[in-house]
Amino acid sequence: MNLATNTQSNPMALSAENVCASLSGKQVLFDVNLSLSKGQWTCILGPNGAGKSTLLKALAGVLPHTGRVSLLGQPIESFAPRVRAQQLAWLGQNEATADDLTVLDVVMLGRLPHQAWLAPPNEKDWKAVERALRYTQAWDWRNRPLGQLSGGERQRVLLARALAVEAQVLLMDEPLANLDPPHQGDWLCVVEDLIAHGTTVVSVLHEISIALHADALVVMREGRITHHGLTHEAASHEAVKAAFDHRIAIHAVGDQWVALPDLQSQPGLPPH
Repeated sequence: MNLATNTQSNPMALSAENVCASLSGKQVLFDVNLSLSKGQWTCILGPNGAGKSTLLKALAGVLPHTGRVSLLGQPIESFAPRVRAQQLAWLGQNEATADDLTVLDVVMLGRLPHQAWLAPPNEKDWKAVERALRYTQAWDWRNRPLGQLSGGERQRVLLARALAVEAQVLLMDEPLANLDPPHQGDWLCVVEDLIAHGTTVVSVLHEISIALHADALVVMREGRITHHGLTHEAASHEAVKAAFDHRIAIHAVGDQWVALPDLQSQPGLPPH
């Protein structure tokens, strides 16, 4: 099930051993074992309720769980909170942020793990924030309150906040929410640039065609990993189709893969 890797030449960024987790008293993850290599983009796929977001939260250390999660080869709980926040950045779903904060202030929050207590931002902080805002094409709104932005604009600002951390590992849960297709393409370019510079990216996506650009796929169903493999492999495509009850098809279009509904497998409408 797990992707074969050489841990000496490509050490692990994140790993999970026998991880279980529950939400509202109901078990959601069941003995998950996973190893994610440094400097790769791994996308977690699966139908609604598969446990994707729960797994990502467990890997981020923001959700109680049993078993062991390791970050950069060390138990995640062994990191001091500030050090862990420097090494691992997190972009969750529907994150609450004060609407009266300016875009610049929101993104500067990503630099808090690097700043001494009550110290003002230094030149490195300002450069990281500007770089992140320009990355996400949000620099022109830097002085606007967050509450004045659309859903898609807000999402780009929250992505900039995560990028401003400049962490070795970046976890993103549904980062394409509210983004139109052109800005989804921009996000993909950002991720590819991060990987080229050695950052490890782990994302949960519903946009399967974009997920098929990742280096590796983790496929989940009913709280378990059913497959972990390289994206271009036929076995990975079959696992994705099986997770969605073979109601999607994956096609090669030029030099990329595209996922489309398999219309022949769709249930018919009830008779009038």
